[in-house]
Amino acid sequence: MFNEAYEPQCRLAKAHCTDARQLKRRRLTLLALALGTFCIGTSEFASMGMLQLFAASLGLDLSTATHAVEAYALGVVLGGPAVTILAAKLNRKSLLLALMAVFVLGNVLSAVATGLGSFTLARFVSGIPQGAYFGAGAVVASYIVGPGQGGRAFALVMTGLTVATIVGSPLATLLGQSLGWRNAYLAVSALGVLSFIALWLCVPRSAALDGGPVLQELRALNRASVWAMVAVAALGVASIFAVYTFIGPLVTDGAGLSATWIPIALGLFGIGMTMGNVIGGWLADRHPSQGLVAGFGSALVALALLAVGGRTTWVLMVGLLAVGATMMVAIPTIQVRLTRAAPDAPTLMGAMNLAALNVANAIGAWAGGQAIAQGYGLLSAAWAGFALTLAGLALFLLVSRKPLDGRRARELSPL
Repeated sequence: MFNEAYEPQCRLAKAHCTDARQLKRRRLTLLALALGTFCIGTSEFASMGMLQLFAASLGLDLSTATHAVEAYALGVVLGGPAVTILAAKLNRKSLLLALMAVFVLGNVLSAVATGLGSFTLARFVSGIPQGAYFGAGAVVASYIVGPGQGGRAFALVMTGLTVATIVGSPLATLLGQSLGWRNAYLAVSALGVLSFIALWLCVPRSAALDGGPVLQELRALNRASVWAMVAVAALGVASIFAVYTFIGPLVTDGAGLSATWIPIALGLFGIGMTMGNVIGGWLADRHPSQGLVAGFGSALVALALLAVGGRTTWVLMVGLLAVGATMMVAIPTIQVRLTRAAPDAPTLMGAMNLAALNVANAIGAWAGGQAIAQGYGLLSAAWAGFALTLAGLALFLLVSRKPLDGRRARELSPL
């Protein structure tokens, strides 16, 4: 009789304990995914901070040394879609583990490189996993957080990358300055090993995360709506890199501040990116079209503010934070719309998004550099970014009204 009276309470307590364990497991899985993107972001951005260090060590001038940075971006652009297609049938957990192993290998090779050729190849190998990792990570995160939250899932995966711009990259650069750039890459490799262990322990091996046929992934590349969104991302997001690439000169030569302000400027930009990523994940699931328009539209205001008043210290700092925040608002929306355009190939769409962002990196840096080279001044880089984002917004508004592949209007119309 006593046991019968307390049986419902016991069942309730057990259910509560089970729910608590499941919630803890989900959080650990998301943290493991974010740790991987933190490693990737640290490796990518720290290379820019250590450019002068490895250039001097390998006997290269700065312009030649940038080929190694370009090789990393090329690895992302080519490697992401290619690896995703080749590994289409793999379970997403197995794919994440394989990608992190390649990442560790690439950074170890970077640490032991003896010349431009070997170092450039090592950076290319380091970039190969990035796009596919973000794509597979977004699929796993979507599985963890549940249906209808694809924007939040991608934002959670992106969190590691944005935090890397605030913490990981500056620390790795500082380590490179104090203990040598080779040791910095070894430290990133060790962090990658830790990420591999976290993924192995925390990501569930579920049949729901199994891959699909290769042709299923390839068919997604035959959709004009996919390529339209890739073009929107490549153009619209390019303004981030038109500004980020020249933060150092903007601080010292543009605003006339000492070099000690550069880490502060970089940190503010990273904080803005982190804030925008959180807001963008929320908007992407609720107002996808409006989220992108709001992100790009507010970025135009921030870029104009920076271009006009960036020689004033407070305007420069506020402008850098605002550019980082507003542009990141749009990126989760881009991922959601890519996935809606090709719901049968979500991992490939994540890789395509990251490939587009690295194309944006190249376009933005080139456009900003060209504007400065033409004698329009350092702040003209912000105007170059303004023009690119305006073009991306105009293209998005165009394709949202007129589907390009003859499919139903829902593929490109507001979700």
